Formats: sequence, C-alpha cells, structure tokens
Amino acid sequence: MSHGKHFTLYSHKAAPNGWKPAFLLNELGLSYETVYLDLFVTGEQKKPEYLKLNPNGRVPTLIDHKNNDLTVWESGAILLYLVDKYDTEKKYTGADDKGKAEVLQWLFFQVSGQGPYFGQAAWFANFHHEQLPSAIERYKAEIKRVLGVLESVLSKQEWLAAGKFTIADLAFVSWNNVGVIAQTVDFETDFPATYKWHQKLQQIAGIKAGLAERARLNA
Repeated sequence: MSHGKHFTLYSHKAAPNGWKPAFLLNELGLSYETVYLDLFVTGEQKKPEYLKLNPNGRVPTLIDHKNNDLTVWESGAILLYLVDKYDTEKKYTGADDKGKAEVLQWLFFQVSGQGPYFGQAAWFANFHHEQLPSAIERYKAEIKRVLGVLESVLSKQEWLAAGKFTIADLAFVSWNNVGVIAQTVDFETDFPATYKWHQKLQQIAGIKAGLAERARLNA
C-alpha cells in the first residue's frame, strides 16, 4: 500500500465506530486513506495480518505514517490521539482542566454506554439467530435511558462539553444514526433537544462529508 497519505484508517463501510475518526480527520483537514475491511464474509478483521495492528480484531485502527507508523486502535483512543497531537488550537477539546474533564466524561459515556448498548439493541432486534424478547427489551430500554441522559443536559445547553462543539459531540453522531432507534422511540418527539443537536451535528462540514461518503459506499 502506498503511504502518500498522512494516515491509513482501517474501517468498515457501515459500522458506526469507524466513522468517528473519519469525521475528525475531515474536520482537522488531515489526509488519510481508508481501507474498508470485510467483517462478515471473509472476516478480514480476524486475520493474522490485521491482528498484528489491532489484537482486538475490530475496527477502527489508525496508522500515523508521519509519526513512525504509530498505530492506535479503539475509536475513543484515536479521537484523543488526534486532538492531543494535531488539534494545536484545542478547537475540538477543552482548553482548561474543566473543559478537558467534561470532554473526557462524555467521550467515555459514549464509548462505554451509547455504542455498546445501541449496538446490542441492533444485534438482538435485527441479527441474532433467534428472537429473545427479554434481551431486546433490555437494550431498547438502554437506548431510552442513554437518550434521556443526553436530553437532560442538551435541554439546558447547546453542546455537551466545554461550551462548544468538541469530540464529545462528534462521537455520538454515527450511533445516533442506527436504525434501531426508529424501532424504539420517536426521536424528534420523545427527545427534542437531543434530536435538534443531532441534526445540527450532521451539518458540520467534516461530519457532513463523512456521512455523504458513507451513504455513497452503502448505496
């Protein structure tokens, strides 16, 4: 593979987590090449050559070719690496201790709460080999809970952290687009402040470009 680009991003065309670093790379104006792995037919993410990069065998993984091919996996860790090294103006993170802490707490809430719960809801509702009503009910309840947490804050303020758009907001976008939400709640009616925030996020240039590319790839 040619390393003409600054980064190589290993991702998947549809999987939400891989789009988070793409959104931020777009916003930062950093050049990258995306390698879309086949997760379901050939299982490229479990092949030895990929496991050398990411022992967890998941996406995303990012290689920084201008930093000795430093490799970072886990979407939250990738976002933090990128802002720490390349967001020199602290545009997408907190500028002081309070702002940094706010960004971290929301980012950790996304990677430990929203992503896993929304993912399990989608799995048990749409992909599991048998219908398990108790599991579907549990994870759809978690969708409502997570959206309720966001609503409780976004009904009082425009952004989650540091009084501005940051990686804390960006991290939620791709999972808030999963289809299982529409199977669970009326997003606009039940969580109006969160819905408004989500619509605004989708118009931010780097996110909008990423979503357009995702739609093109999955058309």
